[in-house]
Amino acid sequence: MTDPAGPVVAYVAVGSNVEPRENIAAALGRLMRRVVVSGVSTFYRAPAVGPSGRPEAGEQDEFLNGVFELRVSCRARGLKFDVLRPIEAELGRVRSADRYAPRTIDLDVLLCGEEVVDEPDLRVPAPDIERPFVAVPLRELAPDLVLPHTRQPLSCLWAPGVAPGMVADLEYTRLLKELWQR
Repeated sequence: MTDPAGPVVAYVAVGSNVEPRENIAAALGRLMRRVVVSGVSTFYRAPAVGPSGRPEAGEQDEFLNGVFELRVSCRARGLKFDVLRPIEAELGRVRSADRYAPRTIDLDVLLCGEEVVDEPDLRVPAPDIERPFVAVPLRELAPDLVLPHTRQPLSCLWAPGVAPGMVADLEYTRLLKELWQR
């Protein structure tokens, strides 16, 4: 899992729509035991998005989404399969053919240093990086970030502010940040 290049900054998208407050806090606690968590974004409530890429109100509970900033000594593959997937499994995540199914926790590698990966089971930067529920909290943590695969600034993806349908959950964000800073 280690990489001789040393620690790099990685960003992980975090989402849940099954007991999200409990599962996201549990994921943060487990992550802090495995890697250095160096930042926690604001978390946002947003409707579930379906295959059309549009919100599908009423079909399932809304999501709570945000981003964690990490310092890791591994490559993206190690982060995904040796750190994030085991945490998802511990929290009861069941993967099915339905990419849009409700989930206890979803932990996705958005970026891992300057690494660019395009493989069937791993794409970094993550394709979802352009979705508002990912781009807005990522931009909060890394406003000057330049994407390694395009060399474009993250600011090109989404303007500051909250996207339509997203509502900041400031109380929950405060609780998460208290947990993180303990």
